[in-house]
Amino acid sequence: MDFQDNEPEAVVTQRLIDGTLGILKTCLRSNTVKKVVYTSSITAVYFNKIKNVEIMDESYWSDVDYIRSEVKSYVSSYAITKTSTEKAVLEFAEQHGLDLVSIIPPMVLGPFICPKMHGPVRTALSPILGSRKNNNLLLNLAMVHMDDLARAFIFLLEHPEAKGRYNCSSDTVTAPKIVEILSTNHPEFPIVDTLEGIEGAKLPGLSSKKLLDLGFRFKYGVEDMYDGAIKSCKEKGLL
Repeated sequence: MDFQDNEPEAVVTQRLIDGTLGILKTCLRSNTVKKVVYTSSITAVYFNKIKNVEIMDESYWSDVDYIRSEVKSYVSSYAITKTSTEKAVLEFAEQHGLDLVSIIPPMVLGPFICPKMHGPVRTALSPILGSRKNNNLLLNLAMVHMDDLARAFIFLLEHPEAKGRYNCSSDTVTAPKIVEILSTNHPEFPIVDTLEGIEGAKLPGLSSKKLLDLGFRFKYGVEDMYDGAIKSCKEKGLL
């Protein structure tokens, strides 16, 4: 993920599209791949001209032209790349009769194995870390536990009726709720930032009705996500 815009957006986007379609072509040639689950992103849903929407389902798409002209964010190029690639993937699958589903995760939180505190964890723990970078996301944050996301991948891969796009978000949480969870469940870490006065647009929630209607059930809530993330941070000496 090139959040630093080290290369032109068009170059990164075309490279990702070409690479992803190359994998799908290999799947077709193999004659052994029965189904593909593609990983999209919430950034392929959120960024468009539509206003005053409380929750977005799979019919919503980010608008690439809108992102280029209106979205001034570190995530702009990434959103364009993920949106363009998902559309190309779905079009390719339809044209070639490839059984493919696209899963759309929001912020993923929970236990982690990487040695450092990655971006989502740092943002989610900003009330105890004191970092205000990107914490406008916490105004209204769609989330899913890492293990639930992994289960959803397997579920969609194995379900014969799974088609198209699927949002995978179990909860939407606000900044005050995040502060409450941290102060109640993890009092050993003082709240250094109450998140009051955060400025920015309140992002919509992400509807997972389509996934739930297919029979999937989430096992973990927001408190589980924070417990898992903090446990991993402690084990790695990051907190």
